[in-house]
This record gives sequence, structure tokens and C-alpha cells, in this order.
Amino acid sequence: MIKSSAEIVREYGPFPGLDKIHGVTFDGRHVWFASGGRVSALDPETGTIVHEIEIAAHAGSAFDGRRLFQLTEDRIVKIDTETGEVLASIPAPGGGGDSGLAWAEGSLWVGQYRDQKIYQIDPETGAILSTVQSNRFVTGVTWTDGQLWHGAHDGEDCDLRRLDPETGEVLERLDLPTGVFVSGLEADGDGRFFCGGGPSGKVRVVRRAGAES
Repeated sequence: MIKSSAEIVREYGPFPGLDKIHGVTFDGRHVWFASGGRVSALDPETGTIVHEIEIAAHAGSAFDGRRLFQLTEDRIVKIDTETGEVLASIPAPGGGGDSGLAWAEGSLWVGQYRDQKIYQIDPETGAILSTVQSNRFVTGVTWTDGQLWHGAHDGEDCDLRRLDPETGEVLERLDLPTGVFVSGLEADGDGRFFCGGGPSGKVRVVRRAGAES
């Protein structure tokens, strides 16, 4: 397993009226984050919130290139980001115990915090297609460059870890500074991760220590 440290290169927030950050995703221009009663679009250049959608949003968020998917209690809803309209809804595999959410290869990938699992599901029906077993609590989930990553929580320690999606073997681990919690997780495709900061109310940008910006 490859081990290295993660470096926090930028922080956004906390934001007025928002106490916690849950799911995080990136549409190529804006970072979307869930904060309980809404999802907000953050301009990563200016750090300002440019759009908000009122919806129950206590866990993961994902973007499929056109639409936003949001864990909403025991459902996953598909949202038009321009209008805020809910276009479709499917059952979440954990029945409300779900954490992270990601889109990759035509499927949704759903983290299960306490069960330490990641489910691949059909985005149209919610049917479970495969299961990846982790050995830590699963928070955020993301895919980047064909690699499956998740935020891992164990006591006071959090890290980002890359798993083999077939076996669940930990292939790589980025250790975060002590006390830094990761809720949502999304890769930007350029070597960085957007991380929800849970009760800190912050969104952080993280990269492998020593990597170029």
C-alpha cells in the first residue's frame, strides 16, 4: 500500500447559516455541497455561493455530467440544477444509513458509513449491482481516473483511501491532519479533492503533500 500525507491547500467557509457540510460534488465549474436543508453551488475561484436549492440534504451528492443526485433521507433524488425540480427518485440502498455518493461508468456508488461498504447501484432502479467492502467507516465517495476513493473515519483520525473495487484492498492512503474530518468527497480530475468538513462548516481542497497545484 502507498502511504503519504494530504495537504490542505485551501478552505472555504464556514458559511452564514450553515452549520455542517455533508455531501460534495463538482460539475466542472461549481462545487456543490449539501448542508442539511439545501444544496449550494460554490464558485471555487471566488469562494462565493452562487446558487442554492432547497431540499433535504444530509448526506452524499453526485453529478453525472448533466444532473445532480442527492441522498435525501432514504431516497436518492435526481435534480435539475437550473430549476431545482426533482426529476426522479429511487430508494437508497441503506434505507437512510447512507453516506457518500458518486457517479462513475453509468452507475451510482453509495457509501454505507457504519457498514463500511460501498454499493454500486443502477441509477434508474436502485438495484445493487456490486458491493465493495472497506475496513473503515465510509464517509464521502469519489472516482477519478478509473480509481475508487473514499473518506475513511476511525476515531480521531481521517484519511482518504483508494480501494480495489473488486476486492476492497487498500491500494493507497492519504493521511489527513489530526482532527480534520471528511464528510463529502469529490475529485476535481486534476490531482485535488474537495472535502466536506462536517461540523466545521468548511469545504477544503486537499492534495497529496508535495504535489504541484
